[in-house]
Amino acid sequence: MRIAAQARTQLAQPPHPVDPIQFATYTADWLDPHGLWSAAPDSPIGSALQQSASLLLSSLQNPNDPRGCPTAVALGSELARWVQNLRTVFDENLRVPSTPSDPHRAATSALFENDSTPALGLAAELGQRLAALQPIGPFASHIQNAIRIRMFPHLSANDWGDVILAAALRAYILVIDTHGAWAPFDEETSLYEVELEASGRRHLWGNMTRTAAGIRIDAQPVAPLQIDDVVVAIDGIVTSGLSVEQAEQVGILDPNDPNPIRLVSVLRENRPFPTQLRVQPPTPSFVPNDAYSSIRIHKVPYRQGHVTVIAVFDVPDDLGDELMSALAQARLEQEPEGILLDLRGNGGGSIEGAKEALGPFLSGANLFPMRRRSGLIEFEQAPVLAPTDLWKGPVAVLVDADTASAAEMIAGAIDAYHRGIVIGSRTFGKGCVQEYLEDDTGMGVLRLSTLVYALPNGQPVQRIGIRPVVALDIDRDVDRDVEREDTLPNAMAPWKGPDIRTAQRTRPVPWPTHDGKVGPCDDEVVCQGLRALGARPASVVGRNPGRIRNR
Repeated sequence: MRIAAQARTQLAQPPHPVDPIQFATYTADWLDPHGLWSAAPDSPIGSALQQSASLLLSSLQNPNDPRGCPTAVALGSELARWVQNLRTVFDENLRVPSTPSDPHRAATSALFENDSTPALGLAAELGQRLAALQPIGPFASHIQNAIRIRMFPHLSANDWGDVILAAALRAYILVIDTHGAWAPFDEETSLYEVELEASGRRHLWGNMTRTAAGIRIDAQPVAPLQIDDVVVAIDGIVTSGLSVEQAEQVGILDPNDPNPIRLVSVLRENRPFPTQLRVQPPTPSFVPNDAYSSIRIHKVPYRQGHVTVIAVFDVPDDLGDELMSALAQARLEQEPEGILLDLRGNGGGSIEGAKEALGPFLSGANLFPMRRRSGLIEFEQAPVLAPTDLWKGPVAVLVDADTASAAEMIAGAIDAYHRGIVIGSRTFGKGCVQEYLEDDTGMGVLRLSTLVYALPNGQPVQRIGIRPVVALDIDRDVDRDVEREDTLPNAMAPWKGPDIRTAQRTRPVPWPTHDGKVGPCDDEVVCQGLRALGARPASVVGRNPGRIRNR
């Protein structure tokens, strides 16, 4: 309740009224990490949450209510009875002698493949799968105990009430802040995906599937792990029965740890028992085409030379360093006719990364005014770089409906300063900034939208996005159902900020005409954009410059 109050007061704008039905639906989702407690079609808890949503919501919004939360306790009592029924079915099937079967198949099958299966049937199936794991030896009992404790725990009505309140809190934060979240400390890394990548920390896998035995690796394993390995323990922590968020948290490799090596136990095909492996983080390095790099560069023939296309996939803290390295590489053999930043599909990331990435194009320029709930306005400034690190030639930015957040900052600043031309389709329109706060109870971490930002010329981004100077008929822009910020429930209102542009940093650079020579391109959209750019009069750059004043 204190956490809910903390979130309400620190949002960048007062929250919208909460819809109890939406709140109940989100609560049921968060309550049920396994599809057994409230989401399954035979669970009585989902309908009970719908009926009690207004009372549960009132408890969250009135932290000084001396009655505490009797609604949560009543729901907890019903949930305790339901889980007891599931536990009984699970135990009955676990005790049934299994027919000879392939334990590896039982270990690698997805935990619950059909969301419409009744929970009682899922509990029976789970018991049968675990019974089939007996041939793997003593570790089978560790898996069984972990599943029983995590999926069918013995809790009192009050304890289950606390579980329901935690789920209700997670739902409440999401309802009042479409980009917000709360997580307990054992799941907090689920809030920090961009920061994890920027810091050099990596997951043990790319994609994974939860199974009865643990976690099946589906893609990008860190050696010596392999695809289809089933991770049954990490540093002694049994992985079976973990939520997705918990599984991701225990599967992180951090090269900054004093002892970054992880001891990972896996079940592997054609090996009857678990094998323990030593896994350590790969050595980080900048390689433009590396799977973990934020950028990829290639050349497209243009006019008498070429255009260097820099595709930017996300915005980590060190994007500025990556871009400077890419620009230096692009200029090694021949100076490009221009630089095309391809930000399509870039969902953003770090403000620090956006600011640093703008250094080569807008060295020292004032950027992004940002407003807090109190009315306080802050702004960022691009770093001042050495002349050798600057790109003074033509630049354009290719965007689409999936270009969002910090990526919109990059495109929008280049546009606001008339430094280059934005082409493509209207961007996502995420003009709010999230910050991470330890909650007031010390139980977990909040991610909240605490600021709304505008472009350097004061133009709003929230719910509006960046409209390209050169519109291209690409991706989903003609689709009326395309998702953007203005289609999300409870998205914040736009904010028009002050014009903070630095006059001496405005230096329009014309994009050169193509003289009929463009491509070929591996991506036709890139060629389409370059043809549109090169067909414009060379003297035309951006929109009407308008008024720019010093700050």
